[in-house]
Amino acid sequence: MSVKSQDIDLNKALLLYAVTDSSWLEFSENCDSDGNKVRVRRDTPLTLPLSCELAIKGGVTMIQLRNKEFGTGISNRDRHEALEIRDICRKYSVPFVIDDDVELAYETGADGVHLGLDDTDLTEARRILGDSAIIGATAHNVEEAKAAEAAGADYLGCGAVFPTATKAVKNRLTYEELSRITANVKIPVVAIAGITADNVIQLKGSGIAGAATVSGIFAAADIEKEAIRFKKVLEQMI
Repeated sequence: MSVKSQDIDLNKALLLYAVTDSSWLEFSENCDSDGNKVRVRRDTPLTLPLSCELAIKGGVTMIQLRNKEFGTGISNRDRHEALEIRDICRKYSVPFVIDDDVELAYETGADGVHLGLDDTDLTEARRILGDSAIIGATAHNVEEAKAAEAAGADYLGCGAVFPTATKAVKNRLTYEELSRITANVKIPVVAIAGITADNVIQLKGSGIAGAATVSGIFAAADIEKEAIRFKKVLEQMI
């Protein structure tokens, strides 16, 4: 049974939304003596399932499995990893969605999928995954947000609100535009890109349901501890 069919409140589930990145399994991010961010090799490399479990223990409320190589073909390792993370999420009653790949989401029984502007048509994803699936969509402005809502998206990921190393950012989404998006749709909105426990407070009052983050959680030397800190900030501002 999917999380959505159990009537989980998406507004609460989206509070601290962690997006995986395997590049942080062997490294963490710290600041040097000049305050510059540097990668530091971890004493013990992590696995993606373990990093997700640590994040959830710290308070992450939703997990997105993101691997831009999925589109080139799904390996048995991809399936196994997705199933392992799915089981961890079920253990803690945390929604689990897969980025872009509707086929993998269907095969693994994930709770849903997150689609970008260039990904599978949202209507087709709904047909494949069913009414109970959680389907998120990316939007960069009010027009895209309203179109995604009309097409049946359950939530929106809107950004990029800050610079990020994960994706090249052409145009930043301003606080004002983010606020306009939340005011013009009825579905919950999460802010995306470059968000950390230190800068998320800048989004207070914008109407977001939560924040999606990659390095803000998974680049931490202590993932569980950073998730605790991040969630406390969000709970105070949303």
